[in-house]
This record gives sequence, C-alpha cells and structure tokens, in this order.
Amino acid sequence: MGATINSDPGPQFCKEGELSVVRKGFSQPLVVIDIEFAVTDEEHEQGLMYRKKMDPLQGMFFIFEREKEQSFWMHNTFIPLDILYIKADSTILGMAENTEPFSARPIPSNGNAKYVLEVNAGFCSDYQIGPGDRINWKKTE
Repeated sequence: MGATINSDPGPQFCKEGELSVVRKGFSQPLVVIDIEFAVTDEEHEQGLMYRKKMDPLQGMFFIFEREKEQSFWMHNTFIPLDILYIKADSTILGMAENTEPFSARPIPSNGNAKYVLEVNAGFCSDYQIGPGDRINWKKTE
C-alpha cells in the first residue's frame, strides 16, 4: 500500500458577510471581499489558526466591543497575512503586511482600533490600500 497523504485543509471558510475597501476621497470600492466574522473571545483567539489556505478575495473580520490598542500574532497560523487595523469610524489606521507564519512576535495596531481584517499577504500591495482608506461591511442574510 502507498503512503497516506494528509490532505486536511484545516478549518474551512464560511461566508458570513461582505466587506469593501474604498480609497480615501472616493466613493467606488477598490475591492469587495467575502468575510467570516470573529466576534466572541473564542473566535478572536482562534482567528485563522490552522487554516491551510484562503482564497484571494476572502478574509476574517474581527469585531471588538470597544476601540483600543490591539495586538495580534501568527501562532499556529499557516498562511502569511496582511493585517489591517481599523478605527471605530471605519478608517484604516494601519497595516502589518506579509506577516510571518507561526511567529509569536506581537503585531501591535499602534493606535486604537475597533476592527481588524486579516487577508492573504499581498492584498494591501495588490490593491494599493493604505491608512485613511475606509471599509464598509455587511452581514449576509
């Protein structure tokens, strides 16, 4: 018998909403992606850990109770990510691009954020997303 190949892709994406990014001063979105929500403490802690892949136009959207300094890490995260820190008024505060998988190094928001968006590494560069750009999001029915 041949060797068994472990093809477990890890947790699967579950579309729960959509998010658009709009360049500062414009009204048309640069890009629209499907999002999965992380709202509870357990969902915040789990994040994208153990996920082996994510499509280019998918992301995880973290919602926190209040705007405050946020810090993420890449513990047990297989996918290099871009992490966007977003203020309560939906403007992008800043980003950490191309984060290192499996790293325990803290990745701080460097300011108060209420939302965090995790997407595949290269997303911010591909769409030229930067601080001051805005997001709009909605849950799907």
